[in-house]
Amino acid sequence: MEEEARTLFEEGIRKKLVSPGKGETLSFPNGTKVVFHYRTSLCDGTVLDDSRTMGGQSKPMELILGKKFKLAVWERVIITMREKEVSEFTCDTKHTALYPLVSQSLRNISAGKDPLEGQRHCCGIAQIHSHHSLGHKDLDQLQASPQPLVFTIELLEVLPPGSFQLDVWAMTDEEKLQLVPQIHEEGNLLFKQGKIKEATDKYYNGIACLKNLQMKEHPGDEAWVKLDLMITPLLLNYCQCKLLQGQYYEVIEHCTSVIFKYEDNVKAFYKRAKAHAAVWNETEARADFAKVLDLDPSLEQSVAKELRAMEERIRSKEKEEKGRYKGLFSPPPATATTG
Repeated sequence: MEEEARTLFEEGIRKKLVSPGKGETLSFPNGTKVVFHYRTSLCDGTVLDDSRTMGGQSKPMELILGKKFKLAVWERVIITMREKEVSEFTCDTKHTALYPLVSQSLRNISAGKDPLEGQRHCCGIAQIHSHHSLGHKDLDQLQASPQPLVFTIELLEVLPPGSFQLDVWAMTDEEKLQLVPQIHEEGNLLFKQGKIKEATDKYYNGIACLKNLQMKEHPGDEAWVKLDLMITPLLLNYCQCKLLQGQYYEVIEHCTSVIFKYEDNVKAFYKRAKAHAAVWNETEARADFAKVLDLDPSLEQSVAKELRAMEERIRSKEKEEKGRYKGLFSPPPATATTG
């Protein structure tokens, strides 16, 4: 233990045992999966991230060792731990320079966004030296002025290679491409079964997987376009789920992005029209429904049904508002007085 602590210290890492773990010292060959909770703090105690509270959920971090995770120091310190151990690691700046980018991705994931959203098409080192905002003031400050960080880690579980199914992020590019059709089909099945939340998650995972691959290609190139054509149907299915969940503005945003690239995508216009109708954007809804009919006249009955439903909702709303404001500006009734 003392020899291990001395080796870490020489590498610019100071370990403080908070709670001892259980069992014998573990081996961590490449391909081992580690599951752990972490809290990241500045040396003055300011907490940047905590996996127990991030995104309003207590979801532990999972890593596959040997996959060249962007924050290499996490792998370095975890292999010194036992299961159920809690330790605090103070790491010099040379180990923490990439943390702002890692944190941005983890925050995006916890918020249900693309983990690569907001990151430029360049390597991590280039991003560090750019003036591009990460969308979080604390991370922008840390990126501009790198400093030592304290990682408090609780090692929950260690799974040897071959004892678990690989997560999407840990797969090779070829494995990801092969998996996407399966994810798509699983999402469709869940949707048919009425499991909308689960289907949404499936579609999101497929989109994130393809977006990750697309980030490695130059926009507009053949490979990029091919991936985008795979993303689009997944994104439209995702939008259908979001429509059913009442996330109308998100639907409008995603469908608009599809229409910007594919002006004849009738499904994107149709879903955006329904979302506009749901948030009382009558003019925009009518314009989108008209475009749907231009692109596919066979949808006339479906569009007519949606328009009737929208008009009925508008009449009901107007009637409700008239009732609410009726008599608001009328003189108050006369009151009787005694002589």
